[in-house]
Amino acid sequence: MTAVFGSGGHHDGVSQAQHTEMQIKREFEKLQQFLKDEEAARIVALREEEEQKSKMMKEKIEKMTEETSSLSEQIRVIEQELGAEDDPERVSGALIDVAKHLGNLKYRVWEKMLGTVQYTPVTLDPNTAHGDLQLSEDLTAMGNGDGRQDVPNNTERFDRCRAVLGSEGFGSGRHCWEVDVGDECNWVVGVAKESINRKGTKALSPEVGLWCIGQHSGTYRALSVPPTGLTMKAKLHRVRVQLDWDKGEVSFSDPSDNSLLYTFKHPFTERVLPFFRPVSLRICPLNVSVIVG
Repeated sequence: MTAVFGSGGHHDGVSQAQHTEMQIKREFEKLQQFLKDEEAARIVALREEEEQKSKMMKEKIEKMTEETSSLSEQIRVIEQELGAEDDPERVSGALIDVAKHLGNLKYRVWEKMLGTVQYTPVTLDPNTAHGDLQLSEDLTAMGNGDGRQDVPNNTERFDRCRAVLGSEGFGSGRHCWEVDVGDECNWVVGVAKESINRKGTKALSPEVGLWCIGQHSGTYRALSVPPTGLTMKAKLHRVRVQLDWDKGEVSFSDPSDNSLLYTFKHPFTERVLPFFRPVSLRICPLNVSVIVG
């Protein structure tokens, strides 16, 4: 599991805004470069077809010239094949396939662009991240930093628990995301109520508004009250989290074989957010496809 981590340390809102602006510009530069490359490739394809059609017409004329025995016969055959001088369309295959180059052009470029980008159902909120954590620039992965980040002790941020929340909460419906924990031996993933106190130390359990499972030095547990031991067939590298807010259920499963690990049942009364207490982990992207009805 690899990720490029930024410094994450910003003294105030101004420098944070400047850093975010640079990131936005970098992302749009990538998109603009993709479009420039795609434009160049399609113009090259058009010119190659133009060259092929010109070569074909030249060969046709040369062949007809060789086959005619007199000037009058040559003119008659050329007129028969090409039609009048101002009507070359009668030669099969002589015209550029305009529809191939322009038909649904924007849609086809957009569809191809889907192959270069990824959609992640959950992104991380850097304003909630403990100062020891470093988030990747795209806010989908994290790891422990070399030292405590110089971040403000804002209300939203965990100050003792090395944790981070997802950037968006859920107050209805069904939601699902997967977390790549790799070979890490210490991690916790799940959901937290939006109003959870982010300050001080706390036991991670439903009593404080957390519904999670985790691993500690090879031991897997659901962080219920009391904790429930989980038996694994093999080391868990990915965790799937499925939230049904309306039913009040949070389920955890192993994506490798879809085996259910544990389900919490609790009637939610407020929004909940994805919760992560990592050494390092990455939120897995979803496969995105285009369906034309």
